[in-house]
Amino acid sequence: MKYTFHRKQLAIPYAIFLLLFVILPLLVVIFYAFTNEEGHVSFHNFVAFFQSGKTVGTLLYSIVIALVTTAICLLIAYPTAYILSKTGMKSGDALLLLFVLPMWINFTLRITALKEILTLLEGNLAFHPFANTIICMVYDFLPFMIMPLYNTLTKLDDSYVEAAQDLGAKKSHVFLKVILPLSVPGIVSGVTMVFLPSMTNYVVLDMVYNSTFIMGSLIGSYFSAYDWHNGSVISIILLLIICVITAISNRYTENDKADRRVGALK
Repeated sequence: MKYTFHRKQLAIPYAIFLLLFVILPLLVVIFYAFTNEEGHVSFHNFVAFFQSGKTVGTLLYSIVIALVTTAICLLIAYPTAYILSKTGMKSGDALLLLFVLPMWINFTLRITALKEILTLLEGNLAFHPFANTIICMVYDFLPFMIMPLYNTLTKLDDSYVEAAQDLGAKKSHVFLKVILPLSVPGIVSGVTMVFLPSMTNYVVLDMVYNSTFIMGSLIGSYFSAYDWHNGSVISIILLLIICVITAISNRYTENDKADRRVGALK
């Protein structure tokens, strides 16, 4: 009998990988999050998380770090991406590569080098550990904000800008009424790509001043102490936050695509 090959069979290795390295570990985390030390189903771990000032404070501190990092990255990345998008396709891509090149170097090496620079500057400038953390975070995640903005801005239809200029709109009005709204999908993608990892990234904080004042570090400290229950609870809470933000981002992207289709039909 001749064997017939189906394209669906190509998904088998991926399905096995997904089962072993995504689903099963997630089930283990869920098990420890919703059980006590005796192995009985319990919500005490979640109640204890929100009753503890340390854990709630760590969550809020992580959100603040993520918000500040994202805001600074957006303020730097938007004009950078806009200028790159206006330099021409070839030269713009070449300049964009200069921002991406540091990402090819090992993450810890880059942060270590920046930490040494900040240490030297601290002799003349009084950097707070929080400021050091933000500087390192922005340095690490800035390319993730620039790339989606650059891709969105390079695809903007110049006819909208020309039409606004022909109607007598000022440069500031053209930017605020035309360019900025059309670049919102890139902003949403960039914010999502920066906010989520900066809220859970603990390597930077540990390398800067060895602290557990961020969710990722707190998770690591619990698992290092073999407290899998509290570590799993924080992991689930972070996962829920990530899912909510991702769902909002996807919802906005879908609505924006639908609006564009309607506009094209009109």
